[in-house]
Amino acid sequence: MIVGRLERIRAALPSRSVFVDLTLVGATTVIGLVALASLVVEVPRYAVVAAVVGLLVVAAGTLVARFASRPDHLRAMQSEQILRIATQSLAHLRKGLDEETAGAVCRLAYLESEADAVAITDTERVLGFAGIGEDHHTIGGPILTRATREALEHNEHRILSSKEEIGCPRRDCMLAAAIVVPLEMRGRPAGTLKFYYTTPRLLNETQVTMVEGLAYLLSTQLELSELERQTELACRMELKALQAQINPHFLFNTINTIAMLIRTDPAEARHLLREFATFYRRTLEAGDEMVTLARELEYTRSYLGFERARFGDRIRVVEDVAEDTLPVLVPAFALQPVVENALQHGMPPEGSLLIRISASRRGELLTLGVADDGLGIPEERLPHVLEPGYGKGLGIALKNVDDRLRGHFGPGSGISVASVFGGGTTVTLSIVLGPATASEA
Repeated sequence: MIVGRLERIRAALPSRSVFVDLTLVGATTVIGLVALASLVVEVPRYAVVAAVVGLLVVAAGTLVARFASRPDHLRAMQSEQILRIATQSLAHLRKGLDEETAGAVCRLAYLESEADAVAITDTERVLGFAGIGEDHHTIGGPILTRATREALEHNEHRILSSKEEIGCPRRDCMLAAAIVVPLEMRGRPAGTLKFYYTTPRLLNETQVTMVEGLAYLLSTQLELSELERQTELACRMELKALQAQINPHFLFNTINTIAMLIRTDPAEARHLLREFATFYRRTLEAGDEMVTLARELEYTRSYLGFERARFGDRIRVVEDVAEDTLPVLVPAFALQPVVENALQHGMPPEGSLLIRISASRRGELLTLGVADDGLGIPEERLPHVLEPGYGKGLGIALKNVDDRLRGHFGPGSGISVASVFGGGTTVTLSIVLGPATASEA
């Protein structure tokens, strides 16, 4: 698409090398006429010396101009400029396209380019403006330029070579030319990038190509920001699904345990009933997407309290949690489902189950572990425990937790499972920490 547009630009705009050639031919002609005149009439010595010096200057100018106008040299300079602007814009556009991010990108492009002003619009409004005319080109106002609307409608660039085409209502506005290029998302125009100039002379191939290239990179960044937003939304939906996923066996067993305690230990039954209401309210409420590890451990201990009321001394829990891990932010419901999974699938028909919960941090890597000495997983089933839809109950939750860890923290994060059939299972949660996991104040 861009290649086709550039071909049309080259056909519509005179090449810089043409201007260089015309200038050099004119200068050489003038100096040559002076030299010919010296053969016919007597010419002062200073005129001859000036002509010779002029020829030397023209020769040197030819070399410099040719080097400066070499296509590969111009492309290298242009590519560096585009990449510099795009790289600095990335941190802003990751938040999407709004007035704040558009304003920041406009300022970057204005400072790094030859444009006298830079603007960004969405499909209806001016989102950002920087440069000459900033005092009256209103941010948040509607798009006034007809060519901008045409660029959005046809998804094609527009070159404006007069103040009338720009359509600024201020007669004293200094902007007299512009390049308008659509910003695309999913193949459809989502806004425009506009470079303004005070003279049409700057509407050359180099400038138009640069604006086209920059618009393409900015569009790509907008696509990536939308993809990140969709990924984050998917993670939140996974969290909602996990919150709504109530294990009916756990529910009925806990209620039955409380019912039995009403006869044997009414005070303990009342205590468990209050704890149970708090526990499920926490499960079903909207909740925070990120919580401290300390809070996640509290929720896990509440769950284990209900299971101890059912199984008694058959459940033993050992914690080895480093103090520096407690303030770290982790996804809500990251640890508790893994512990529940260990109890549900590891508890033997007779005897006890030992569950070890650990947390340690080495640099930017947080490692959470849930190990049990229970039934274990058969070797042939082990590679499938994190597949979608595998297992029952919280077998699905392991996949849920793994997806959310990878979605939140990226490469290097996730769940790994090791097990020996008849010898227990160890589930390791790896979290590569970043700014989003900073400790709570």
